Amino acid sequence: MSLLAISDLHVNHAENRKHVDGLRPGSDDDWLLVAGDVGDLVSDIEWALRLLRDRFATVVWAPGNHDLWTLPADPVQARGEERYRVLVDLCRRLGVHTPEDPYPLWTAEDGETLAVAPLFTLYDYTFRPDGTSTRDEALAQAHSVGVVATDEAVLHPDPYPTRDAWCRARLDHTASRLAAVPDGLRTVLVNHYPLVREPTRVLRYPEFALWCGTEHTADWHVRYRARAMVYGHLHIPRTTHHDGVPFHEVSVGYPREWRSRPAAEPAGPTVVLR
Repeated sequence: MSLLAISDLHVNHAENRKHVDGLRPGSDDDWLLVAGDVGDLVSDIEWALRLLRDRFATVVWAPGNHDLWTLPADPVQARGEERYRVLVDLCRRLGVHTPEDPYPLWTAEDGETLAVAPLFTLYDYTFRPDGTSTRDEALAQAHSVGVVATDEAVLHPDPYPTRDAWCRARLDHTASRLAAVPDGLRTVLVNHYPLVREPTRVLRYPEFALWCGTEHTADWHVRYRARAMVYGHLHIPRTTHHDGVPFHEVSVGYPREWRSRPAAEPAGPTVVLR
């Protein structure tokens, strides 16, 4: 029995959709952690999560920014918090665990039981490029070099006034839930964004880090006793270690990205624990 993880499936791309259609567990007991960016449309997200839920023993989902986009082509025009709730309701109908549900417990082969905690934290523009000290300065620099996330146009924060305000609300809610995990129970934290800034240092365009997380989660892997942390978003699959905790970036990414890698094919799920 393995705890597997994958993210950034982007099934609106035909080649990625074919890849997801071919995913299979190694055993009937395998769990799959899906760390966001399943697709751009609710129908695509439903297709992928339904397929995965039918194949894996347990599926756990954390939302990515693409999942929260409201595009003109999507018949579901819910925005912001309402769209997130639409997706939570969809997952519950499918039997997929979300950040709003009790954290499921997984037992590793060494006998340790872990709380698997999917998170939804967003970002607050605190991963700022060098030489900037405020949100406005950082965004101005990003605009000046032409590095601006599509989120600015299609990820709406309603009913919050800004995405960073929504982020603050999510941080408060999530921290209270994690604090309620019993002291003797370690966790596996699953978030679309890395909890620490360091993984973003390798980005080709450092300004893009503005849309990649928040400094307010920098100690969460220690504070909430993480045995492992899973994330995506950066489309740079690798494992790094922070305070002794493995951070697994598990994204598939876009076809133009995975075609350029040595294997020239999309990555399968990463084994987080056995």
